[in-house]
Amino acid sequence: MALVIQKYGGTSVGSVERIQAVAKRISQAVQSGDSVVVVVSAMGKTTDTLVRLANEISNNPSSREMDMLLSTGEQVTIALLSMALQELGQSAISLTGAQVGIVTEAEHSRARILQVCTDRLERHLLKGEVVVVAGFQGVSNGEDLEITTLGRGGSDTSAVALAASLKADRCEIYTDVPGILTADPRLVPTAQLMSEITADEMLELASLGAKVLHPRAVEIARNYGMPLVVLSSWSDRPGTRVVSRLPQPRSLQGMEIAKAVDGVEVDRDQAKIALLRVPDAPGVAASLFGEISTQNIDVDLIIQSIHEGNTNDIAFTVVNRVLKAASAVAEAIAPSWRTHPSLTSEAEVIIDRQIAKVAISGAGMIGRPGIAAKMFKTLADARINIQMISTSEVKVSCVIDEAECDRALHLLSQAFDVDLGSQKEITSRPYQVNQPPVRGVALDTNQARIAIRHVPDTPGMAAQIFTLLAQKNISVDAIIQSQRCHIINGQPTRDIAFTVAQSDEKLACQVISELDRQINCGQVSGYKAIAKLSVVGAGMIGHPGVAAKFFASLARENINIQMITTSEIKISCVIDEVDGIRALQAVHEAFGLGGKEKITIPI
Repeated sequence: MALVIQKYGGTSVGSVERIQAVAKRISQAVQSGDSVVVVVSAMGKTTDTLVRLANEISNNPSSREMDMLLSTGEQVTIALLSMALQELGQSAISLTGAQVGIVTEAEHSRARILQVCTDRLERHLLKGEVVVVAGFQGVSNGEDLEITTLGRGGSDTSAVALAASLKADRCEIYTDVPGILTADPRLVPTAQLMSEITADEMLELASLGAKVLHPRAVEIARNYGMPLVVLSSWSDRPGTRVVSRLPQPRSLQGMEIAKAVDGVEVDRDQAKIALLRVPDAPGVAASLFGEISTQNIDVDLIIQSIHEGNTNDIAFTVVNRVLKAASAVAEAIAPSWRTHPSLTSEAEVIIDRQIAKVAISGAGMIGRPGIAAKMFKTLADARINIQMISTSEVKVSCVIDEAECDRALHLLSQAFDVDLGSQKEITSRPYQVNQPPVRGVALDTNQARIAIRHVPDTPGMAAQIFTLLAQKNISVDAIIQSQRCHIINGQPTRDIAFTVAQSDEKLACQVISELDRQINCGQVSGYKAIAKLSVVGAGMIGHPGVAAKFFASLARENINIQMITTSEIKISCVIDEVDGIRALQAVHEAFGLGGKEKITIPI
């Protein structure tokens, strides 16, 4: 007999008929021998209706009263679903988040789960009852026992937290699509179902806007090694399995606020090639990395910063043994750009052999803007300058001087309380799946680009900028530092660009403009009409040519790349928003991810 946690979203329980259909599915699972805990969301658009009502009463309702209001939506669903199960002859009981023992921080509207007290749950399960739990909510620790909500995707998070706390056999997430798809089927009709995906890949896709799973839910599943399956509420298809590495032993106390970083590492076998003043035009990155891929050269980090006039800079890193071949390609291709009409000066190639990459990693970094800032400050306090920055949902990497790498490793492991000996155990366990170079493609149109010109090129500048943003609770996504250096009043400077949620664009510009008085940088600007297009795949490592194929598919559509940033399992390009859907479809087709079957989504 298995213990299974099932979660049903608002669409799946959007009407009495759908609630009855869900009850039948649950009853069948119990009849097959499973013990079942069910987590449900509010019916259909109930939450939107409640928000609208609140806004009719107040222009600025308090977060406490909003939690009190919004938590009622799930309570309606759990009562109705319990009644439907009882009508089928299945014993069932409904419990709110507080009743079931989901204990959270005392943070309204965005609380994180501290622990789940499972005593009451286990008593009901021993009686053979189905426990129907209100997702998205909990109760704060301390004396006041405030009702709290977990924020967007909170029901997913509730379900996986319950599964981890009960040590369930698996957690099933039921939704309106048959599983996790290679792209959003609303935008790419040929998107296909994946049978399996790694937790790291899913974290990236979920954070890029793939709404089928929330990143916080994937984070918990990854940290506790919880088997996760995404299934359709409307069919019996097998869905998609989300697989995790076997985790290190981890306390269930402080579930979502425990150690955000569980790994610190350095890579000394790195060299950097930078091409300065290349044309800011479609096809430039494609031609460069296309030539590199023909030499079977595997590229690690790639960054392209914001343009300056009609030119841009591209930098990338490779292992030292292929540096000679990679630099030969760069030196050979640079002259071909000298006749480009956008160039007013000659492209330049710079090679740096004395670098190393230092990185922090951990699924707990999601939605915590202070983590990257803490890394930058740790390096800045040690007067270690950052040459390149690459970010993803589970890793932040910095290129620094090779002579500083041992000191950086020691300081970062201290700052994040990471035992350098024990972390090897988890990183040495590979995923036991066949990993394609590209698993899926995602388009995020909800970001804005912030550009800061002429930031002094001294240790501590990135730390100051991103610490201040973190203090305002602004999460930063892609961070790129230009390779081109300008001397302003005798001071070397570089440009820094990054992306934030569109809703944070105005505040981010305001914050940086105020900081400008202290650090004396140049113009600060925000731009919302962008889209971030990403390819994700744990099998990219050891497969040269992924970046080249990605960039070439954009070049064929005459789509210009504004920014490039990469991690080990993700390549992201910032492009014009108007080109977003066309680019998504072109890249999906280029990697052969489509199929003949058309995925339909119930209304």
